[in-house]
Amino acid sequence: MSDLHPPLPLPLPRVVVAAPATGQGKTTIATGLMAALRRRGSAVSGHKVGPDYIDPGYHALACGRPGRNLDPHLVAPERVVPLLLHGARTPSPADVAVVEGVMGLFDGRVGTGGFASTAHVAALTSSPVVLVVDIARSTRTIGAIVHGLATWDPAVRVAGVVLNRAGSPRHVAEVRSAVDLPVLGVVPRSAEVATPSRHLGLLTAAENAEADAMIAALADLVEEHVDLDAVLALARSAPPLEAAPWAPPVPAPGRGAPVVAVAAGPAFTFAYAETAELLAAAGCRVVGFDPLRDTALPAGTAGLYLGGGFPEVHTTALADNHALREQVGAAVRDGLPTVAECAGLLYLCRSLDGAPMAGALAADAAMTERLTLRYPIARAAGATLLTRPGEQVSGHEFHRTAVRPGAGPTPAWCVDDEPIGFASPTLHASYLHTHWAGHPHLAARFAEAVHAR
Repeated sequence: MSDLHPPLPLPLPRVVVAAPATGQGKTTIATGLMAALRRRGSAVSGHKVGPDYIDPGYHALACGRPGRNLDPHLVAPERVVPLLLHGARTPSPADVAVVEGVMGLFDGRVGTGGFASTAHVAALTSSPVVLVVDIARSTRTIGAIVHGLATWDPAVRVAGVVLNRAGSPRHVAEVRSAVDLPVLGVVPRSAEVATPSRHLGLLTAAENAEADAMIAALADLVEEHVDLDAVLALARSAPPLEAAPWAPPVPAPGRGAPVVAVAAGPAFTFAYAETAELLAAAGCRVVGFDPLRDTALPAGTAGLYLGGGFPEVHTTALADNHALREQVGAAVRDGLPTVAECAGLLYLCRSLDGAPMAGALAADAAMTERLTLRYPIARAAGATLLTRPGEQVSGHEFHRTAVRPGAGPTPAWCVDDEPIGFASPTLHASYLHTHWAGHPHLAARFAEAVHAR
């Protein structure tokens, strides 16, 4: 966009739901807000601060449209507002955007002074913040916590509070007397809605048989205990955003529409919506398949994208699908352009916890006691399907498995001088998750290889 023609200010009612710390109930309130506002007739766009894939899955159910992430680390700060506007306009214009925060309000990438925190995203998007505060074990001290969060950074407008896990009317009155911000809701502790969890957090929406009922219960909870009109009024107080919505680059037409098979289903639930949008804009036809149930890749597959998920929970079913894993292994070894992130890496190994996998990599994977959680800058070790030597990307890792060996002759990346993953001119497989809206050249190179195939 030329400096002579700046983008017109775009109105978007919006609110960020934050908390003093993890475990205060912000996922419950944020997802319930989305579902309750939608039930009242509003078109709602759901967003999540940070790299997390699980919460956006529930946001998608609550909103009836893709849940999307806003992460300054993964996509760079200047893309956060464009991605917010894109999500709020795709597939149709939303009346309001609800952004769920991550961890505590000011908690970001370690050692960066709060970079990529909820507060950072709230400031970038000029969004009012609603604090969700668990008051079960405190009274007047809640006032000090709220006051401190509201005054810590003048760039962040904390504008209202939802008191969660409230006790008796006397308890609530004592808390209210100490809080110097509008109280938008009081949720009693007996009204909790439980979400099943496991070794890496909440059960994903695709694996939760009670997900729809849970969303309905969250909508009921918020409708009963939160002032939706006050939340909407707060959202409408957000100023217009002076940015153009993000859009994937569109190449020259006339190259056909080769099929990119994208793993989906309960074992492969992690994907950013913009990944498929970038591939579609590059002239590819994105077709989902379920490695648990489908016995063959989609007809005409010219590229394979294996994203994240929990294959370690589904090893038996993946192993029992002999036909598909043998086809995938043979196709990858034969040079089918393939990108595999985390779960995809595990699926391409010879084995996972002793169960046979696709066998495209000379490596084996197993669960460990150690959690790997990092938010690194990765450097490309060589020329591969996606990278050129020395290029850098931002990404994240979150897993309790380990692959041995941890890298091939040509690693996919180097992180802190450690080679990780496996790569070649037709393959890129590692634990690192990347957001292609922040690095669209990765999508472009994959699409070019698919077209060439």
